[in-house]
Amino acid sequence: MQIPQQAAYIIHTLNAHGFEAYAVGGCVRDTLLGREPGDWDITTSARPDQVKKLFRRTVDTGIQHGTVTVLIDRTGYEVTTYRIDGAYEDGRHPKQVEFTPDLLEDLRRRDFTINAMAYSPDQGIVDAFDGMGDLKRKMIRCVGDPAERFTEDALRILRAIRFSAQLDFSIEKHTWEAIGRIAPNMAKVSKERVQMELTRLLLSDHPERMQDVYRTGISAYISPGFHGLYGQGRQTEKVQHIPGEPQTGQGTALSGEVFPGGGGLEHAGALPRVKYLRWAAFVRETDPDTAAEILKDLKMDNDTIRKVRTLVAWAGREILPQEAELRRGMSRMEPEVWDGVLALCGCDRKIRELTETIRRRGDCLDLKHLAVTGQDLAAAGVRPGKAMGEILGRLLEHVLERPEDNRKDVLLELAGTWQDAG
Repeated sequence: MQIPQQAAYIIHTLNAHGFEAYAVGGCVRDTLLGREPGDWDITTSARPDQVKKLFRRTVDTGIQHGTVTVLIDRTGYEVTTYRIDGAYEDGRHPKQVEFTPDLLEDLRRRDFTINAMAYSPDQGIVDAFDGMGDLKRKMIRCVGDPAERFTEDALRILRAIRFSAQLDFSIEKHTWEAIGRIAPNMAKVSKERVQMELTRLLLSDHPERMQDVYRTGISAYISPGFHGLYGQGRQTEKVQHIPGEPQTGQGTALSGEVFPGGGGLEHAGALPRVKYLRWAAFVRETDPDTAAEILKDLKMDNDTIRKVRTLVAWAGREILPQEAELRRGMSRMEPEVWDGVLALCGCDRKIRELTETIRRRGDCLDLKHLAVTGQDLAAAGVRPGKAMGEILGRLLEHVLERPEDNRKDVLLELAGTWQDAG
């Protein structure tokens, strides 16, 4: 395995002072899969105070759980002491942790086998739970008893489905069964964390795996609005899981296809990996107000909610290949959101070419690019206030229809005519 120079330096420094140290978790998994890790975490036998003495710049990011962030070249590397987690009284976090000198004890507490591997340049890969075998089998499987792992931290239930979507893996039978049994514990998880996992799922190569959030019964414990999209009123049935095949696990599941005709996610995997666009694809079967309420329940940021509202409002419209109509649509939203509308609606090549023509020509699409301003109208005798606002609005509508008229003299003449007529 090739690891970043900085991560290797941290491991070497700890080793040189008599401590064990390994890269661990997702960075090992992703490297073995040929994927670029998002970050590199390190686990060590050194205690947090010992780690801090060995490196010049550190941050106590999770000192109570044994985590110190080592800063090298403006990049942070989390270094965590081997630990055994205590009781998870809130279904999310251990009440206390106990440090241990045993790497295997630390790996044993982790969620899935593919995340429970460690690596050091000197020792190679430590794989006590056949994570490499599960990588080859393309399988998500819990370390030890899946019911225990999910009871400890209910977010792992949703992470299992998210990983299956990101990696295109199936979920092992007993792990799938435990998801259905422990699903009610999802009510203990904060909406922010749920939303983050759902967003990662939607941004994966397989956003259609969102169906499994409904099939397993998880959706009912996320929010009424979220569940109501595809989950209410459907009968449940027992379905059999075949290891290595797409998840249909054994346990309480929604019958048939969860999303009628594929729902909003039938072609979502072909859409750009943009958060508001993938979420809009998911909620497009409802109306803009309901879509916004669902996202508010999930503590989504306001900018995403606003863009999703716009996309959902346009999702069912017929967009005609007429320049004036396209300019009117483009004038109502940011350029990237308009591009999202075209992608979401599957608009044809002609509409996309006309959009690029309008942009390349620099047609006026908003008041900021109108050839006259409020000051120009005031100088021409238009009183500031409601009347001026109405005239500016009419002028914009005029140039959306006739972009060649976006000239100061033409627009002032039009404004004068309207004022005299009014």
